[in-house]
Amino acid sequence: MIEIKVCGLKREEDIKYVNELKPDYVGFVFAKSSREITLEQGINLVKKLDKNIKAVGVFVDKKLSEVEKIASTLKLDVLQFHGKEDNEYMSCFKSFEVWKALGVTSKEDLKEINKYKVDGILLDSKVLGRIGGTGESFNWDIISNFKINKKLILAGGLNSDNVKEGISKVNPNIVDVSSGIEVDGFKDFDKIKEFIEKVRETV
Repeated sequence: MIEIKVCGLKREEDIKYVNELKPDYVGFVFAKSSREITLEQGINLVKKLDKNIKAVGVFVDKKLSEVEKIASTLKLDVLQFHGKEDNEYMSCFKSFEVWKALGVTSKEDLKEINKYKVDGILLDSKVLGRIGGTGESFNWDIISNFKINKKLILAGGLNSDNVKEGISKVNPNIVDVSSGIEVDGFKDFDKIKEFIEKVRETV
């Protein structure tokens, strides 16, 4: 079954939504973004999160000590890195599942994938100066049925209208949605519900 990650939670209402709708993962952003939260906010949100939902921390070129503090305090399940983090950096987090995000515009970008010794590769649209949550998808034909020996996470512009096509073309293990389930910059219960239903209808 395709798993689902709802990313960019920042309000207690968001936690209530996901606790009812039961995605597999939720993401908390600790990087410059409209969805950025502080460690203190993260503590408040994670303690209210259903324990069956895995918590993912999203980071961009943060100091090792800062990531370690956030990850251990919140008891995160997954660390997702969007910056210039290399294998040496990411190997410091052996007690966590680690995903590396890569922006995709052409097949050339896929050459980077196999150099990373991580548990999952997240493929996202590449937008200059932005790290995810852009609402823009990329050309999925580039990675149509692309095979890697890691979890493949599809992100970038997904919503309830296009997620089935994305799953059909890419065959990911996980789909990751953020702006596609928002109204005026805030998570929307009905949009999350529709997205999850569409994914779970796929075989």
